Amino acid sequence: MTESGTTLENVGVTPEALAHLGEGHIAYVKQIRSEDVPGLFPQAPQIAPGLKLFALHSADGTPIMLTDSREAAIANAWSQELQAVSVH
Repeated sequence: MTESGTTLENVGVTPEALAHLGEGHIAYVKQIRSEDVPGLFPQAPQIAPGLKLFALHSADGTPIMLTDSREAAIANAWSQELQAVSVH
């Protein structure tokens, strides 16, 4: 890859450094199915199968909240002063 005529080499980023990238500043919203809830949110009550839900995660992947609307997940991120991004 070049930028302004300069060749950029692959920069090694450790998995630990990558996990902390954006920590405390960025959160991501991911659409999930209700069948995936027990693995991400073990404390959540049982939810009917076949539902489309949205999970808010911190930059390192830690689940923060679960909701049935993308807008609610983004609003929760903003209330915690986090920049929300979507993951597909």
